[in-house]
Amino acid sequence: MRPAAALLACAALFGCSRTPSPLTPGAHGSVGAPTRGVLRGGLELPRSGPGFEWLRPAGHHWGLPRVVASIEHAAAEVAAARPLGPPLRIGDLSARSGGEIPNHASHRSGRDADLLFYVTTPGGEPLPSPGFVRFGADGLAYVPPAQGGPRYVRFDLERNWVLVRSLVASPDANVQWLFVSEPLEARIVEYALALGEDADLVSRAEQVMQQPRDSLPHDDHFHLRSACLPEEALAGCEGGGPYWPWLPPLPAVGADEGDESLLAALFAPLDATNPRAARR
Repeated sequence: MRPAAALLACAALFGCSRTPSPLTPGAHGSVGAPTRGVLRGGLELPRSGPGFEWLRPAGHHWGLPRVVASIEHAAAEVAAARPLGPPLRIGDLSARSGGEIPNHASHRSGRDADLLFYVTTPGGEPLPSPGFVRFGADGLAYVPPAQGGPRYVRFDLERNWVLVRSLVASPDANVQWLFVSEPLEARIVEYALALGEDADLVSRAEQVMQQPRDSLPHDDHFHLRSACLPEEALAGCEGGGPYWPWLPPLPAVGADEGDESLLAALFAPLDATNPRAARR
């Protein structure tokens, strides 16, 4: 069976069954969509490592092995570039077997991760993240007493850009979205351009950094979502977003097997009419 035919057969099969079963024994990895999937053969992000730590022990920290590796690599890259700052604090990924977890409409198939912002004092001294605090267009956030305040913290453009740059450049991350509020996205892009960073990389970062239209604005953390790799789609992974032209190429389609757009549709079945839908 040619690659295109295999993908189409896979799509037809998983249209009836979204989870591993005797009828779908080949389902493994990230199965289904971020909002209605499961995880098989995931890897738990360590409690801490070079440049990162869990925000809280009670969270869910399982993901596709390549996604976990990309987070570890990005955190280590920030720590190497800016060694005096506190580690990246990481919220939820997925449960060990995926599926629904509290306070999330997605995070169900091992391809989502909440990454807390790097912060500083208003004067620029690096601080540990106080958790989910909302940043305004001025780059400042109020920390309430329950989270160690009252005080204000500043969005750390320097370290947050290094994190974004590492993730966008990583083939393991295969970034589909990096949800963040529009004002913070603008600040990051302006900062990167002012540094003279590679224009193509900044353009990619600008495209994947988007504020969701159907959920909270993500002014208190980054939400990483990884796109399905072509081989993962064969094993049951579904899209839920665009398939960017710089991601690994889709399998070639023979002239007798239809147009390549059929394959592209399999990677984003939820978003055929709205590429920004299903973003929580």
